[in-house]
Amino acid sequence: MVPLAILTEAWFHPPLWVHMAVWGPVILIGAMMFANYINYTSMPGDLRDFVNRFELSPLTVIAAICLIYIVLGCVLESISMILLTVPVFYPLVQHLGYDLVWFGVIVVVVTEISLITPPVGMNVFVLRTLLPDVPTGTVFRGVLPFIVADFFRLSLLVAFPVISLLLPRYMG
Repeated sequence: MVPLAILTEAWFHPPLWVHMAVWGPVILIGAMMFANYINYTSMPGDLRDFVNRFELSPLTVIAAICLIYIVLGCVLESISMILLTVPVFYPLVQHLGYDLVWFGVIVVVVTEISLITPPVGMNVFVLRTLLPDVPTGTVFRGVLPFIVADFFRLSLLVAFPVISLLLPRYMG
């Protein structure tokens, strides 16, 4: 158990609050500027035209988006990945007729998967630093059942969107 003094010191640490107060808005402003730039260059419209030109099925497009997220997860952390890709994919998913709440759930699930998949798997390396006596290969082998379960969960959410939309429908 962590002593209360350590938690209090971490919670009321002034440099931490200054860092969050300064860099949090800077990251959000940068993401908004990037989203405006993406819209100004008409990239989402070009992507939509690309999908229409090749007559790709909506399910194929969603599978490609999921694959892109998994590949990006090998080199980027989750917030960066989401802030860079959602402005590009959001209009395309909306054009394909998918529910945007469902797309948000899919993005979060795929981001979670990408953070534990090899070769980078940032969450696995965090676990590795907490367990210095355990080899990295062993940690990745231990995570493998969770990767399989996550892919199964993702396939269920893509095949049956009502699973992820059930609770929001009851709330609203």
